[in-house]
Amino acid sequence: MGIELTINGEKHSLDVPEDMPLLWAIRDHLHLTGTKFGCGMAQCGACTVHLDGNAIRSCVTPVGTVKGQNITTIEGLQSQVAKAVQTSWDEGAVVQCGYCQSGQIMSAVALLENNANPSDKDIDDFMAGNICRCSTYVRIRAAIKDAAAKIA
Repeated sequence: MGIELTINGEKHSLDVPEDMPLLWAIRDHLHLTGTKFGCGMAQCGACTVHLDGNAIRSCVTPVGTVKGQNITTIEGLQSQVAKAVQTSWDEGAVVQCGYCQSGQIMSAVALLENNANPSDKDIDDFMAGNICRCSTYVRIRAAIKDAAAKIA
């Protein structure tokens, strides 16, 4: 019996165990590889996706718990906020190695979709679960502020 998932607006039926982490369903079964595996313990944020608009860690979310909900991966971002964030990321040269950036962008979009004018503290608090080994945090914060200005 398949598990029905809606990912990036498309319905998918996957023949996978209900306790399989959503990350592996996305990457291994749907071949959407923008969502990354980092720690496997929901501590680094590389696996961040949106579940009904909320940023979640897909590495610890069983596919059986997300049936009937809308899942968005980095490949499916299309909102005005998402475009502003992606543009600001490029303009601000945020990326260094790039491994964490899909998770960083997913979290930044979720932040700005709920708080269009975040303070530095709001940004730091919301983004605290996303680790960047290259320490581009200053550029990440600047890009989020720039994106907020673009959507204002």
